[in-house]
Amino acid sequence: MTKDFYSVLKERRSFYGINKDVQVSDERIKEIVEFAVKYTPSAFNSQTARLVILTGESHDKLWDITTETLRELVGNGDFSGTQQKMESFKAGYGTVLFFEDQDIIKSLQEQFSTYADNFPVWSNQASGMHQLVVWAALESEGLGASLQHYNPLIDEEVKNEWNIPSNWKLIAQMPFGSPTVQPGEKEFKPVEDRVKFYK
Repeated sequence: MTKDFYSVLKERRSFYGINKDVQVSDERIKEIVEFAVKYTPSAFNSQTARLVILTGESHDKLWDITTETLRELVGNGDFSGTQQKMESFKAGYGTVLFFEDQDIIKSLQEQFSTYADNFPVWSNQASGMHQLVVWAALESEGLGASLQHYNPLIDEEVKNEWNIPSNWKLIAQMPFGSPTVQPGEKEFKPVEDRVKFYK
């Protein structure tokens, strides 16, 4: 990582214009994801995160699946906007799929019944942290990404296509690639309205 922590977080944005002309090796991308899975925290050290990296034909296939699934939902309606969005994701180099292992969550619910209702919430929080770590790490390598949520519409076909265990629940999809379009200016609400400090 060549950037400091603040810069990485500040420059992490949603990039919708991406392409396959990536100078980062597959080994490095795999290393980033494995690092995130190993070191991102989870409640009770449950380690429920399960991530899948799709590149090449597998990446293209994911967005073909998503496109056809959405096309069936739209039916005879105008699909042009959605088609354009799907093509922009497919134009990228790869996609990281974020799953959470539901068997571990159920086991923890049984072991610690007092907190049973919290474990699905904590699982989603942990997934969010994994998403940010991967997203920021990809940004630090000069890659652009965005976070998408076409689950549960594509869940079954994704699991069948890539032999995903039935107890893995799809949470999000992160297409990434080399940025071709910079995001616009981001507006911020006043920080003083969002943070309180006491001593």
